[in-house]
Amino acid sequence: MDELNAGDTAFILISAAMVLLMTPGLAFFYGGMTRAKSVLNMMMMSFIALATVPVVWVLWGYSMAFGGSSTGFIAGFDALGMSGVTPESMSGSIPEFAFSAFQMMFAIITVALISGAIADRAKFGTWALFTVLWVTLVYFPVAHNVWGGGWLATTFEPIIDFAGGTAVHINAGAAALALVLVIGKRIGFKKDPMRPHNLPFVMLGAALLWFGWFGFNAGSELAADGVAAAMLINTAVATAAAIMGWLLVEVVRDKAATSLGAASGAIAGLVAITPSGANVSPIGAIIIGVAAGVITAFAVSLKYRLGYDDSLDVVGIHMVGGLVGSLLVGLLAAEAFGGISGSVSQLGRQAAASFIVLGYSFIVTYILGTLLDKTIGFRIKEEDEIAGIDMTTHAETAYEFFSSSGSLAKSGQAGSSAPVEGKVNA
Repeated sequence: MDELNAGDTAFILISAAMVLLMTPGLAFFYGGMTRAKSVLNMMMMSFIALATVPVVWVLWGYSMAFGGSSTGFIAGFDALGMSGVTPESMSGSIPEFAFSAFQMMFAIITVALISGAIADRAKFGTWALFTVLWVTLVYFPVAHNVWGGGWLATTFEPIIDFAGGTAVHINAGAAALALVLVIGKRIGFKKDPMRPHNLPFVMLGAALLWFGWFGFNAGSELAADGVAAAMLINTAVATAAAIMGWLLVEVVRDKAATSLGAASGAIAGLVAITPSGANVSPIGAIIIGVAAGVITAFAVSLKYRLGYDDSLDVVGIHMVGGLVGSLLVGLLAAEAFGGISGSVSQLGRQAAASFIVLGYSFIVTYILGTLLDKTIGFRIKEEDEIAGIDMTTHAETAYEFFSSSGSLAKSGQAGSSAPVEGKVNA
């Protein structure tokens, strides 16, 4: 039996709490980017994942992802309800409950990431059901295949995905693209202005995500050691470099460095360093950060050229950013950081894993989204979308303002003095 390390255990418990904070941070980040009439719904789409996923994780998710030693598609069903896991059960130097709690937080935020792509127009009840079905059919199998010793990891060994470039970001980004194609464009896409209604919310959300991401990345070492420390500093510098890369694109292309661009660049850098940060030097982390900032800044504009309405740039930042980090580590990996040197063959393994996960997530999500849309419906009524999903779905609004006549006007409705609405990441 492995011996308990109190330092490692405390580190993982704190890291798990930091990762949990990322989902409320995501709610602020996404909520600020939407229009005023949609902010509560956007935040609720993150919060419902905080409600559904932990229950599913305990009932069958942990068993499917990590509950056995299977090298197949899923781990198995031996640990349903976390049966057999006790306070004395160990996972390396930490309690198995600590490992399970940490991994549960990853499942929560992965499905929450998808929600930004379908802002303003998805039925809340259908989304809640989707969170349960998607983590079951997509996230748990992918997590097992990447981290749990499943088929993908054994077939293309060694794959470098330290904290979730494939399992989290490429996975969520591909799913977001599939759902966008199923649900369709927002009313007025490319015609009406759809600016973020609250940029301070966006900046606050990005800051909370950045803070929690240190637990996300460094905690993935599952020990308080030098690798965790290296991952932490690489997370910091890659994010900083990505902000500068994104802002450079904005200054050259648009003649302005925006707060939205800075926040988006930070997330892009965090995404790209997630799979790679434990296997590259700090200089390599800076290179990955700059590349992520520049490439994703261009990638988010593709939705206007290609005509898919990814409301809050989940595809451009998470799928593309995840690919940047997962592929570049194949070339930039340093043997002193993780024991693997960058090479063409390693790049090939990284590409194979990345595109297999991308394809699986896209196909299964598209089928799942289509089935839900054809049965219970995935999109709200046109008149409800125009009036504002906050009021029509949740019977409340984020802001209330007094009109000049003294009567109360609700945000997002006709006659409101709500903030001006316009494009996101145009």
